[in-house]
Formats: sequence, C-alpha cells, structure tokens
Amino acid sequence: MSKAYAGDVTPKEAWNILDKQRNSYLVDCRTAAEWNFVGVPDLSRLGKDTMFIEWVRFPGGVDNPDFVNEVKNADMNPDATILFLCRSGQRSISAAIAMTDAGYENSYNILEGFEGDKDEKSQRGTVGGWKLSGLPWQQN
Repeated sequence: MSKAYAGDVTPKEAWNILDKQRNSYLVDCRTAAEWNFVGVPDLSRLGKDTMFIEWVRFPGGVDNPDFVNEVKNADMNPDATILFLCRSGQRSISAAIAMTDAGYENSYNILEGFEGDKDEKSQRGTVGGWKLSGLPWQQN
C-alpha cells in the first residue's frame, strides 16, 4: 500500500530548502527531450547540481522501471530531503510517492513544475513554474 509523500512546495520554497538544507537535493524527473529543449534548473549559485532521472523514458513515453534504483544510486541517504520537479507537478507527485514507498520519507513534489500550468490558450510557460518564478535556469 502506497504511503503519502512528505508534501508539496512551491518552486521558491524548493529553492529556499535547497539553499538552507545541506542534505537536500533536486531531482528533475522530466524526459531528456524536455531537459534539452525546454531548459533545466541551475543550482550552481548554491554549489549544488540538479540530478536528471527520467520518470518516463523518451522516446516512447514508457515508465522508467529503474527510477527508484537510479535515485538510490545517486548517493542520497534516506533521511535526505528530495525535491522532485517535472513539467507541471504531476509526474513529480508519482516520483515522490515512489521514493517515499522506498524509504525516503522526505520526498516532496514541486508544485507547478518547471513550466507551470496551462493558460487559457492551453500553453505552458505563462502561469507559474520554476522558470516564471524567476529562479535560475539554463538552456542546454
């Protein structure tokens, strides 16, 4: 039976956690295509690196069966605070739940994701998200 995850945080709250807590990590669980074409969070000001682990594989859109093991292999202890980021905050909920079930109880979802919610024209990038919050990011 799946446990809940630790909770939801806004992009700015996630940044503050990453800034203040040494034992905190950001896992971007979007696809490689999203990282390459949309951009990625830049944690260099904090002296940290974003971890890039696909929740769903690209191409094909199939679940990544190795996700939990790939996160575990990133050398984070189970007491670490792990913040999961996707495009809009949906896949990251699933990732946070999976890692909570694997014993990482401080797993959080970042609300709004990297690109935010869709606007009235069903387009992303104008309503919320990491990028629109003014947080550091870069284009690959």
